[in-house]
Amino acid sequence: MAKLKTLYFCQNCGAQSAKWIGRCPSCGEWNTYVEEVIQKEETTANNAWKASTSVGTTSKAARPRVISDIVFEEEPRIRTQDGELDRVLGGGLVPGSLVLIGGEPGIGKSTLMLQIAMTLRQLKVLYVSGEESEQQIKMRAERLGEQHPNCYILTETNTQNIFKQIDQLQPNVVVVDSIQTLHSGLVESGAGSVSQVRECTQELLKYAKETGTPVLLIGHITKDGSIAGPKILEHMVDTVLQFEGDRHLSYRILRTIKNRFGSTSELGIYEMQGTGLRQVSNPSEILLSQRTESLSGMAIGATLEGNRPLLVEVQALVTPATYGTPQRSSTGFDAKRLNMLLAVLEKRSGLRLGQHDVFLNIAGGLRLDDPALDLAVCAAVVSSLNDLPIRGEICLAAEVGLSGEIRAVSRLDQRLSEAEKLGFAEMYISHFNARGLDMSRYGIRVQPAGRLDEVLQGLFG
Repeated sequence: MAKLKTLYFCQNCGAQSAKWIGRCPSCGEWNTYVEEVIQKEETTANNAWKASTSVGTTSKAARPRVISDIVFEEEPRIRTQDGELDRVLGGGLVPGSLVLIGGEPGIGKSTLMLQIAMTLRQLKVLYVSGEESEQQIKMRAERLGEQHPNCYILTETNTQNIFKQIDQLQPNVVVVDSIQTLHSGLVESGAGSVSQVRECTQELLKYAKETGTPVLLIGHITKDGSIAGPKILEHMVDTVLQFEGDRHLSYRILRTIKNRFGSTSELGIYEMQGTGLRQVSNPSEILLSQRTESLSGMAIGATLEGNRPLLVEVQALVTPATYGTPQRSSTGFDAKRLNMLLAVLEKRSGLRLGQHDVFLNIAGGLRLDDPALDLAVCAAVVSSLNDLPIRGEICLAAEVGLSGEIRAVSRLDQRLSEAEKLGFAEMYISHFNARGLDMSRYGIRVQPAGRLDEVLQGLFG
């Protein structure tokens, strides 16, 4: 029998200590250390996952190799039937990768993963659930309307039993719902603890790398929106995806936090319906579907999320401050950048905003940090201040500098093409972007400008 040992673990970062301490020296958080019972692995005990000849792997000691002698072969990715997920992952599932999907309770993580598992018809998929029964999963599958003859459901939380079934079934893709419900017999602490989450993830990581099988993990999040469990969990996996949105609204956003095989700036958009999650291939039309052209305080900006161009509606409300200090509130846009743009409008355009409350909102629940929205933010604020609406066929794409100059933005051709496709007739850009731009390629009128005053004069006269 192995000797039992008690250690204290930080529930935020996973640091360990022999005794309880109030403040974690690694992450600085207070009162996060929890006592856990640790059992050291016996020398004769087998790991939860042990490579076997049945999967074509043999154990051998690693040895150093010269980097020039290493042969790199691009492995084909596994394409799913979900274009939004493929875009976020960088082109599909990479064999042997470990993907972590986090999100709030009830946001649709299990629905998304079951929907993905049911659409991989050409592959054998194992869906491991530690939170729901087989009947609950079957009921959700019938609601999704998908039937997959090679999708297997396993309701189990012990990793030793899970790997026994994996060894017999030999699946091509494994989905685990969720990592916080699994527990390993090699660790004595309870499920969801730092030790259990780290051990279970390590076992799944070893299995994925030795067999080349992609593993999708669903993870819980804390009240402040971060992945529950130790921070080392995010370092161990290859990709971290955040599934977010308002449960009271129908749209969901799949955002990349970390990706070893692709870009971290990609975005996937879904619409929650009674039959599951529907892919939104053209989000610009949805983000602009409720636009009212006759109201002031609205401007359309052209932005980029990864490689995807988006046209979003920037809403501003400027009212006289009646309670002393003016308020500055921003939703979906950096509040510090909003304060900077308001200072530029006061200094360079002569607008008196010091005695006004300013509220800014990016419609659709998006959070954007593209500097190309600066010009749209300034136009929306001036429109609301003077109560003058902006014509509905105008959009803007430029950065605003501290001296009031209009600066160039990247990949303007994609922004122009998206605006033209959605029926816009005119776009204000920086005159630096206009240099070398072939205007004949686009059916949209381009208005180059060098100063913020020029744009405001063209919009409001």
